[in-house]
Amino acid sequence: MPPINRQLVVYDFDWSMADQDTDRWVFEVNAPNIRRWMEETETAGSMQFTDMIAKALRDAHAQGVTRQQLEDALRVMPFHPAMVRAIINLKATGSTTFFCLSNANSVYISVILKEKGLDMMFTEIVTNPAHWDPSGLLVVRRRVDPEGPQHSCKIGCSANMCKGDELEAFFTRHLPMYDRVVYVGDGSNDFCPALRLRTQDLLLCRSFGGLHKRIAKEGGLQCEVKYWTGAWEVEEIFQTLANA
Repeated sequence: MPPINRQLVVYDFDWSMADQDTDRWVFEVNAPNIRRWMEETETAGSMQFTDMIAKALRDAHAQGVTRQQLEDALRVMPFHPAMVRAIINLKATGSTTFFCLSNANSVYISVILKEKGLDMMFTEIVTNPAHWDPSGLLVVRRRVDPEGPQHSCKIGCSANMCKGDELEAFFTRHLPMYDRVVYVGDGSNDFCPALRLRTQDLLLCRSFGGLHKRIAKEGGLQCEVKYWTGAWEVEEIFQTLANA
């Protein structure tokens, strides 16, 4: 294998970098009645996911859930110390760029990364945009505006974002191409970007979630795949990447 001079690590966020799902966790902590509504709405398939989260946040705001409560919930959300170490130590080697590609939102991710001391580790974070309005409501929008041109993904990405297209766009913004790309993911929407990886690249697939099921059912990947369950295993793998 040729030397690895430029390496990219791409992280999904929920259940890949973090050990929980931000969109669901904040309501489990602060508004279980809204969490139940989300479950029923998802089961019915009656609303696009990002739009559902935006409505859930509006409803939580109306019933008195504050910005402080949401941020406090994010700060205590499970996030394994081994994952923090893995990122910091690999970044310290100097040859690895980190990119976060997530269907969560910019506020959730930034609050947690800052809490864990990881906010300066990532060159870019591509996710759904979010901001606090003057009343303390967290306003979340789809990354792909429903009023504008839509992506044309046929792999199964949600309407708010094609993660494969976003990965390709990141490559274009950061030429020359990386010698190796490592993608850390767990969900079915990580399958599309995984299909864009090359033979020299590596997919770290969490052994629960939709990604491993799609790999088993659909195949088609060119890259090497390693399966993991706990963050300590990602830390072990990252140590080998640092020494390559």
